[in-house]
Amino acid sequence: MGRRRSNAATVLTRTIALTASFLACCAAFLLFLQFGAGDGLDPMDGVRAALIFVSTFWLAWGAAQALAGLMTRPPRPATDPGPITTRTVVLVPVYNEDPVSTFARVAVMDAALQAAGAGDRVDFAILSDTRNDQIAQREAHWFLRLLDETSGDGRIFYRRRADNRGRKAGNIEDFIKTSGAAYDFAVILDADSLMEAETILQMIRRMQADPQLGLLQTLPKIINAGSRFGRLMQFSASFYSPVFCRGLAMMQGRTGPFWGHNAIVRVGAFARSCGLPELRGAPPFGGHILSHDYVEAALLARAGWTVRVDDDLQGSYEEGPENIVDHAKRDRRWCQGNLQHSRLLLAPGLKPWSRFVFLQGILAYLSSLVWLSFLLASILAPLFIPPVDYFPIDDWPFPVLPPSRAADALGLAIGIVGLLFVPKLLILLDAILRGRTRGFGGVLRAAQSVVVELVQTSLAAPVFLMYQTRSVLQVVSGWDGGWPAQVRGDGRLTLGQAWVASHWIVTSGTLGLALAWWFSPALLPWLLPVAGPMVLAPAIIAWSSRPAADDLFATPEGAATSTLIAAHQRLLGSWLGEEATHSVQSPPLAVTHA
Repeated sequence: MGRRRSNAATVLTRTIALTASFLACCAAFLLFLQFGAGDGLDPMDGVRAALIFVSTFWLAWGAAQALAGLMTRPPRPATDPGPITTRTVVLVPVYNEDPVSTFARVAVMDAALQAAGAGDRVDFAILSDTRNDQIAQREAHWFLRLLDETSGDGRIFYRRRADNRGRKAGNIEDFIKTSGAAYDFAVILDADSLMEAETILQMIRRMQADPQLGLLQTLPKIINAGSRFGRLMQFSASFYSPVFCRGLAMMQGRTGPFWGHNAIVRVGAFARSCGLPELRGAPPFGGHILSHDYVEAALLARAGWTVRVDDDLQGSYEEGPENIVDHAKRDRRWCQGNLQHSRLLLAPGLKPWSRFVFLQGILAYLSSLVWLSFLLASILAPLFIPPVDYFPIDDWPFPVLPPSRAADALGLAIGIVGLLFVPKLLILLDAILRGRTRGFGGVLRAAQSVVVELVQTSLAAPVFLMYQTRSVLQVVSGWDGGWPAQVRGDGRLTLGQAWVASHWIVTSGTLGLALAWWFSPALLPWLLPVAGPMVLAPAIIAWSSRPAADDLFATPEGAATSTLIAAHQRLLGSWLGEEATHSVQSPPLAVTHA
C-alpha cells in the first residue's frame, strides 16, 4: 500500500509539474505574439515565439521542481536497524589526479569506518586509469604510504589499468567483472569525493532494508571552495540544491537519478543490468557512452530495480571548479555526453520517465542555443519585416518601443526572470521559517548571500550561455572533446588569462550590440543585460576567480565543523609537507586486487 501511495504521489507531482510548465510556455508564447502584433504578425514573429516557447519550458520546469521540493516532505526511508551483514567496497576511480589529496581522503574515510566499528565490512579499491607515467609513479609511492598510515593491507587495494577502454564506466566495469562477486554493494566516489562513515553505513542499511533498491544516490555538498566563484557554487549547492533535489526525488520516484559518484549500487543488479554498449560510429555521437551514469540509472530501472535519491542523507561531499573557465571545460564533457543520449531516446525497453530524463539533459544544453537564436532573430528581424513606428523621446539617443508594446515586452521579461528568481527567493523564505538559515550565518547573512548570488549569477549567465552554445556547436559539428583530466586546486586567473579564454565572447557581445544599433536600435536597452556581461567577460572571469571574503556565502560545510573534513585537511597538510621536504623515490608498482 505504501508503495502504491508513493507511486501515485510521483504521478501526481509529474502531472502538475508538466502541466504548469506547459501553461507557462503557452503564456509566454501568447504574450510574445501580442507583443509582436503591434505592427502585424509575420513569419519572424512566429519563429521567435516558438523559440520563446521552447526556452520557457526549460525555465518553468526548473521552477516547478523547486516548488515541488518546497511543498513536499517525503517520509524518511526505511533503514535496517540490525547489524550490517553485507560486504561493501568503496570504489575510487582516478585519472591523472593528484594522489596525495585523493589517497588522504581514502585514509581518513577508512579511519572513520574503523572508529565506527565497520572496518571489517567495508574495503576500498583505488582504480587508476592514469596515463601519465610520472603521476602513476607517485600513485605507487603514496599507495604504499596509505597502507602504512592505515595498516590497510588486505583492506585497501590499488590497480592501474593498462588499457583504459570505456573510461570511468569501463574502469568500474572491469572491477565488477574481476572482483565484484566478493561484495554485495559498491559505493562509487570520484577522486575529490569525501563521505562520512555514518553516511556510508546509513546507505548500506537502507540497501539492506529494501531488496529492490538497486542504486541510492546522495546529494553531494561542495567543500573547500576558496574563490568567489567557488564559494558561490558552494553556497548554491548547500542552500538551494536540497530543495531542488527533494522536488526531483518526488518527480522521479523509483526511476531516479545517478550522477556517477557519491552513490551506492547493488553489485549484482549493476552487473546484470548495466553493461554499456559501444555506439556505432565515431565520437562525439558514437563510441563509448560518455555520460554513462544517466544510462546506468535507466538500465537499472528497465530491469525493475528501484533507483532513488535520498536528499536527507548528509555527510556527502565533493569539490568543485574554482573559476568559470574550469567549470566550462567540465561542462563541455557533460554537454557531449548529454547530446549523445539522443542516440538512446528510442532504445528498447526503457521506462518513459528515463526517456524524458534523457530529453531533459539534451534540452539543458540546447536551451542556450535557443536563447541565442532568439536574440539573433530579434536583432535581425527588421531585415525581414517592415520598420515599425517607434515612440520618440527627445533626450534618448535612439528610438524606443511604443508604450503598449514596451509594457508587453516588460511583462514577458518579468515573467521569464521570475521563473529564475522567484524559486530562489521562496527557498530563502522557507529557510527563514524553518530556521535553516542558522547554518548560513543567520537570517541577514543568508538573505545577503542570496541577493549577491542572484546578482553574480545574472552577470555570469551570458558568459555561461556562450560557453554552452559553443559546446553544442562543437558537438554537432563532430568535434570530440575527449576525456580531459579534472582541474583542481587554486584556480586564480589573471586578466590576461581570462582574456585568452573569453576574447571570442567579447567579440560576440560587441558584434551583437553593433548589429542591434544598426538594425534594431529599440532593442538595445533589452539587449544590454545580456551583451554587457559578454563584453565584460574577462573582468567577470578574473574577478570571480579571486579569493572570496570570509563573511559571505557561509555554509555549514564551509565552517569545517565535520571532523572528517578537518582530519583530511590535517593529513593532507602533513603529506604535502612530507612530499615537499623529501624527494619521492617511487618503488616498484605494488598492485593488489580485491
